[in-house]
Amino acid sequence: MSIQRIESNPRLSRSVVHNGVAWLSGVVAADCRQDIQGQTRQVLQRIDELLAASGSDKHRLLSVQIWMKDMGRDFAAMNALWSEWVDAAQTPARATAQVAFDDPDILLELIVTAAV
Repeated sequence: MSIQRIESNPRLSRSVVHNGVAWLSGVVAADCRQDIQGQTRQVLQRIDELLAASGSDKHRLLSVQIWMKDMGRDFAAMNALWSEWVDAAQTPARATAQVAFDDPDILLELIVTAAV
């Protein structure tokens, strides 16, 4: 079986596709000066792009990890945008955790696994 690596550099690949599954690296916003809604929109758009490049889409999500800087402050706003974006009939397994990022402007990071 072949392994397809998408948007690779010496440290990582943005997506790795193997055996009918796409694993996306953690996705953060390109512009971290935005609030949680702005960053969430950017991250979900980037996930759409990476899934398309991997031969998949959000309807084929298997698992999503959501890492957040401040769940108490930002969870409801992030979750409202998530609920608009995700296919309610095809929801993935999901976990959300609060973490400390190395860049204080990063408010969330998503890690996605999807069927191809």
